[in-house]
Amino acid sequence: QVQLVESGGGLVQSGGSLSLSCAASGSIFSINHMGWYRQAPEKQRELVARIFLTSGGRTDYADSVKGRFTISRDAAKNTVYLQMNSLKPEDTAVYYCAAEPFIGVVSWGQGTQVTVSS
Repeated sequence: QVQLVESGGGLVQSGGSLSLSCAASGSIFSINHMGWYRQAPEKQRELVARIFLTSGGRTDYADSVKGRFTISRDAAKNTVYLQMNSLKPEDTAVYYCAAEPFIGVVSWGQGTQVTVSS
């Protein structure tokens, strides 16, 4: 089992920046990749970015955030970060950290609100 604690988020004006962090604990060895998902009101949860803990740290991004968001990892702290720049109102959502194991069920963080005002 993996436990995830998120921090960051908040309110920012369009064009601004925010940073999210997600600290993992528990069965870290079982994690294949960690990432960030988001869910806006009345929309499905969608992948924003993910980083593989092996595979040379491969990263994947949603097309809508490429060039604006950067996911990174501090292995010593078991923490994943999401730097969000050039934020747009359409980035407004609850952002969830996720840890996907090689086998088993995805672990989710509690979610943190990101609101971008126009």
